[in-house]
Amino acid sequence: MIQETKFKFERLHIWQDAMLMGEKVNGLANGFPQKEFYNLSSQIRRAADSVALNISEGSIVQSKLEFRRFLGYAARSLAEVVTCLHKANQRNYISNQYFDELYSDSFKLMNMIIAFRNKL
Repeated sequence: MIQETKFKFERLHIWQDAMLMGEKVNGLANGFPQKEFYNLSSQIRRAADSVALNISEGSIVQSKLEFRRFLGYAARSLAEVVTCLHKANQRNYISNQYFDELYSDSFKLMNMIIAFRNKL
């Protein structure tokens, strides 16, 4: 069943891609060692979810300036995700191939967020 979108952020490609990224990262973190449960697993999940959360929160504000600020928060959270990906790769929790895929997805999403922010 396809749900009708009622909120304007649901139609934003950056929000849709951020939602997908959050789910990919959540699945990835499930494979981290138990010792990382309260550390890297939690950090990367929160950072990835924060990207979409900030996009949606910023989209409902009254001014473009404030929306730009929230898009900045989303970009910062995405940078945090990338750093966590590097940590996971260096600790051999993920393959180089999966790192490269998520890194590429992150780079594309970052460019989309920045372009959208500059367009406002």
